[in-house]
Amino acid sequence: MSVSQTVRDFITLAIQSGGWMEMDRLYLENRVIAMIGEDSLSKAEIRIVSQSAVELVDRLLVQAEKNGIITDLQAEKDMLEAQLMDLMTPPPSVVNAYFAQYYSKDPVQATDYFFKLSKDNDYIKTREIARNIIFPAETEYGELEITINLSKPEKDPKQIAAERQAVKLDYPECMLCMENEGYKGRLNYPARTNHRIIRMNLDGESWGFQYSPYAYYDEHCIILSEEHRPMKITKATFQRLLKITEVLPHYFVGSNADLPIVGGSILSHDHYQGGRHTFPMAVAEMERTFELKDYPSIKAGIVKWPMSVIRLQGKNQKELIEASNRIFEKWQAYSDESLQIVAQTEDGTLHHTITPIARRKGELFEMDLVLRDNNVSKEFPDGIFHPHPDVQHIKKENIGLIEVMGLAVLPPRLEAELKEVENYLLDEENQVADYHIAWADHLKSNNQLTRENVTQVVQKAVGAVFARVLEDAGVFKRDVEGQEGFARFIKTL
Repeated sequence: MSVSQTVRDFITLAIQSGGWMEMDRLYLENRVIAMIGEDSLSKAEIRIVSQSAVELVDRLLVQAEKNGIITDLQAEKDMLEAQLMDLMTPPPSVVNAYFAQYYSKDPVQATDYFFKLSKDNDYIKTREIARNIIFPAETEYGELEITINLSKPEKDPKQIAAERQAVKLDYPECMLCMENEGYKGRLNYPARTNHRIIRMNLDGESWGFQYSPYAYYDEHCIILSEEHRPMKITKATFQRLLKITEVLPHYFVGSNADLPIVGGSILSHDHYQGGRHTFPMAVAEMERTFELKDYPSIKAGIVKWPMSVIRLQGKNQKELIEASNRIFEKWQAYSDESLQIVAQTEDGTLHHTITPIARRKGELFEMDLVLRDNNVSKEFPDGIFHPHPDVQHIKKENIGLIEVMGLAVLPPRLEAELKEVENYLLDEENQVADYHIAWADHLKSNNQLTRENVTQVVQKAVGAVFARVLEDAGVFKRDVEGQEGFARFIKTL
């Protein structure tokens, strides 16, 4: 296919995306040839296009590299791709208008429109996400979900060297700020020209709704404050989470905890994560219930889960907010030193917070409150309620919102490392990492291993490690002593 035909087909798709009209064709085609370093267009037909915009933009990038507009540096390719895909994306005002139009008919139609747009223009990196390794793991807590995250491309040495030379700027202030919308990007900052944000009003405050470029689950979205301010769990958090489930009743929404060790990766910008995914924790049952006398309309219970989770259900949002806040405030001040649970250290530092998750269950609103404690000790310098050293060969990063709900996001190193573990288990030539050997020896002595079943055995064992990781992060352990401690805390409510 000629370059001119590729350009023409690309612009046909751009016009179909809803931001342009046929009258804009020549203007758009001339913009594209300028961007890829061509001087002219030869004859090409306007036709039905069978290829995706992503496939066509790949060809345009090849031509731009041939013409010396970009080098083979991934960051340069990303910036030009985002600029080209910007033509495939209506301006923010138009995207918001379409969203509102669809929303007036049905919230699902609105998110379907925005999700499709974000995939079609390659803001959501569907090809990279497809590289992730995903498998289920049956445990006593139900079926957990394991992902080895391979979607974010690893930087090559040339890219790292170029980033070192790049000017350091504080614009945008962070990856979640509104100023990312339409930002060209730099060698050391991702391209966001094709990025769009839906504006939301949450109780009189301006917030934004967008999708995650490297989604970890179905329709993984981010709801972010327009103001760049640190994450903080307060009564307003519960109010906003329930409001979001009212606005988008088909989505769950949750917040990472607001303290280091137990919090998410971006604590500097107030935001929530949501999406259209049923996590293992959402289907876990309440194993026992208890009464909250001040909130008679609320059903309360403890969830059968490796972490310490209180679930509240009710139709009355106001009562649900008040009950959630009561539990949060009680937990912030609660200590049980027999279980190493300490709310505040001598220097006045607070160590208790929660990871809250809201969803709709028919007419009911449901709030899960996961109790978190970020204390450290000599024995556990990374965190008492953090993956312990014997499981860090699989997972040593923070346990954030997504893991809390039963989806493991494991590091890319495990793709190659687990293959070496398999070879070691089969007594074949291998380069197994030292930190996997004790675990692998345990698997070897407890399983009949063959080439046919070795992957399954290793995956099942990874699932068991992830369940253990979550148990480590649980403040009230699943043993008798821990559950008696949980009952003592419940009594304070």
